[in-house]
Amino acid sequence: MNDTLVLLRTRRSVAPAQLTGPGPTPEEVETLLTIAARVPDHGKLAPWRFIVIEGEGAARIGAVIAAAYAADHPEADEARLALERNRLAQAPLVVAVVSRAGPHVKIPEWEQVLSAGAAAMTLCVAANAMGFRTAWLTEWMAYDRRILDALGLTPGERLAGFVHVGRAAQTPPDRPRPELSAVVTRF
Repeated sequence: MNDTLVLLRTRRSVAPAQLTGPGPTPEEVETLLTIAARVPDHGKLAPWRFIVIEGEGAARIGAVIAAAYAADHPEADEARLALERNRLAQAPLVVAVVSRAGPHVKIPEWEQVLSAGAAAMTLCVAANAMGFRTAWLTEWMAYDRRILDALGLTPGERLAGFVHVGRAAQTPPDRPRPELSAVVTRF
């Protein structure tokens, strides 16, 4: 089996709390985003974009996340608010993948949304190939307009998820996956 197939077969998500530094260098981030942008894209619409969240940026958006959570959950204690404040600050790098699918005469919206998902997955695979570990999560913040506004998303844009990138002491053990016979139909 070649290296690419081994990577695809063994890639596993790592919880953001288990991701540490050092994160990717600026050059590595540029390479990761360039690779993520090379996904299938019917019509060359680039129906996605990336928001790089790291360092002070993670603290700024963390304050918005904690405030939104506190407004919706007045009973939340400081420990829970700290968890929300640090949700995007655990990994050294977080990339928000934004789907900007829209009406098009030839390309259906669902194809554009799938392209954004492919960009997120390609980002995960590329980061793993560079020796990093990843977690692709949406979490409740991906649907909260206050947070989307703070990230600069327009009303037509949706968050395909946050890709957390960092180092991990080890790859988590393999989990059972569905039997292929349960998810494959042959004609």
